[in-house]
Amino acid sequence: MIIDSHQHFWHYEPVKHEWIDDEMAAIRRDFLPADLKKVYQENGIDGCVAVQADQTLEETDFLLDLASKHDFIKGVVGWVDLCANNIEEVLQKYSTSKKLKGFRHVVQGEPDHNFLLRANFLNGIKALEKHNFAYDILVFPHQLSAVLEFVKRFPNQKFVIDHIAKPYIKDGFYEGWAVLMKEIANQENVYCKVSGMITEADYKSWTEEQLKPYLDLVFNAFGTERIMFGSDWPVCLVAGNYFEVKTIVTNFIDGFSKTEQEAIMGKNAIQFYNL
Repeated sequence: MIIDSHQHFWHYEPVKHEWIDDEMAAIRRDFLPADLKKVYQENGIDGCVAVQADQTLEETDFLLDLASKHDFIKGVVGWVDLCANNIEEVLQKYSTSKKLKGFRHVVQGEPDHNFLLRANFLNGIKALEKHNFAYDILVFPHQLSAVLEFVKRFPNQKFVIDHIAKPYIKDGFYEGWAVLMKEIANQENVYCKVSGMITEADYKSWTEEQLKPYLDLVFNAFGTERIMFGSDWPVCLVAGNYFEVKTIVTNFIDGFSKTEQEAIMGKNAIQFYNL
């Protein structure tokens, strides 16, 4: 079974989605299950994990509603205010939602490089563990030092790094990112999504060869048992198409064993998110 571990849905609203700048104008429209189902049929994908794009409880409920109506949406990564004083109460409410598998905060947008280490945020993560919710780590490379300290504090919490931590591929940034990713990968409760790479490269001129050093690093660091394929659809459409994104990964793992390929393309996501 092939599972896309990372994609989004939205009703486009200019204010809510102000992060979609002029360079990304191609995705300034609605993206809903009917659009994705067609893409999946064309690309042989069996199911997906829908991930939050907006930081509201309404977003979480929106994704859960879509998942209840469309069986190919196997799981949801929503949003809750992990810094809130009533986080236990909120998580208790959501713990009855069978398709809700975890949460994410857009830490990459926080001006505080050490946001992950704030006491109230750490308290929220501690609460996740009790309910067996996963946590998706969305950061830029300059925040990886905080990520390393963060994941070490919760050895029993399931973490996954989204988009290989968004290295600045366009500018050739590698060394600092690589050193910290290797250290983070030493924590066996941390997984990594091979997703979001072409949008960190030059939208118009990226090549598979350019991405190879980054893929080499994460596969060597995390191993085939802690890597999962993700498309980052529809964001990926600003720099390519779904087939191209999938092909980057399938080409890279072509020489791996069948068991390893099946793990990367679906089984790891099924296990991690308990789909």
